Amino acid sequence: MMESSAIVDRKMTDGCIRALVEAIHSTPTHSVLYISGGASQALAWLMSVPGASNTVLESVIPYSRMSMIQLLGKVPTQFASRQTAEEMALLAYNRALKLSKPGSPVLGVGFTGSLATTHPKLGDHRFHVSTRTSDHLWVSTVTLTKGLRNREQEDRVSSHVLLKAIANACEVPTTFVSELTESEVPDECVKHFDEDQELEQLISGEICFKVYPFSSETHTSDTERKIILSGSFNPLHEGHLKLLEVATSIFGDGYPCFEISAINADKPPLTVSQIKDSVKQFEKVGKTVIISNQPFFYKKAELFPGSAFVIGADTAARLFNPKYYGGDYGKMVEILVGCKRTGTIFLVGGRNVDGVFKVLEDFDIPEVLKDMFISIPSDRFRMDISSTEIRKSLGM
Repeated sequence: MMESSAIVDRKMTDGCIRALVEAIHSTPTHSVLYISGGASQALAWLMSVPGASNTVLESVIPYSRMSMIQLLGKVPTQFASRQTAEEMALLAYNRALKLSKPGSPVLGVGFTGSLATTHPKLGDHRFHVSTRTSDHLWVSTVTLTKGLRNREQEDRVSSHVLLKAIANACEVPTTFVSELTESEVPDECVKHFDEDQELEQLISGEICFKVYPFSSETHTSDTERKIILSGSFNPLHEGHLKLLEVATSIFGDGYPCFEISAINADKPPLTVSQIKDSVKQFEKVGKTVIISNQPFFYKKAELFPGSAFVIGADTAARLFNPKYYGGDYGKMVEILVGCKRTGTIFLVGGRNVDGVFKVLEDFDIPEVLKDMFISIPSDRFRMDISSTEIRKSLGM
């Protein structure tokens, strides 16, 4: 008995979908997906093909009203709207940055829909898809023909569109034919960003950080854990490079990188040109640097969960000083315990503190926090010169 043409077409489409998902999984792009109100089959297609862990960092389905409000951090004007899809994609992009390996291309995906349900709808059956990468924000709205399909069929059509959007963002060509009718023309819009615009978005808080993956070193580990040396690096000098090298050899598994905050607690934010000048230092020495917008370690811990921060004893002295927590010892412990919950570790190198050379062992650390701190032995590393002293010697 011959199969009907509809069954044959369905099998051909399913084969094309599988091939497309395999192609997506073969790219280096890491994605976070926030999906609400439809396109559930797209997630099933992504997860059912081997290699899903190469692509999907996290998927969240904020289906209830309260779930969406908590995701967005506000009550949206419309739950199923173009703006909501864009906001979901941006949130997903920032989340992907936090979860990915340094320098990996990341993608945030937002989908929200109002599809067929158990009762007739007065409004349109429509859905909105948005993708965000480092250099573009894309959004598409599709209004479906009412009564043409049941809920499962509308979900399948929206899943096709979502999967094609992911493929396009991963720069994978698509081959299967859309099941949209001629009248169901997507309303699309794309915005492209250059480096300056991306840095402006970072300074304004729209995106949480930008990675410059200048390092030529290869890392065979699958861990996303980062070993981070934060500072202003004005200028970057040999002591900084040596400190991160020694810390990495002590800690082991992780990706060494430097980090500069564009936002300073006591000074005006860095300008785009200042950031780019600072970044050039790391390009010259072939080291990865992250530009963030968080000056405080408890906020950096949220940005880089599970990371190891490399600090000097002078910074450790401030971490343990209640003066920097409004004079409240309990608040100090509470904030640092919050860092601990993110998986944060601090590697502490010896430094001069008020004219006296100190190491981690010289500090009285609360018992609940002791396992967060690892000492860098002074015989492995000792830095007695600072960027400030270098600037003075150069008359800067």
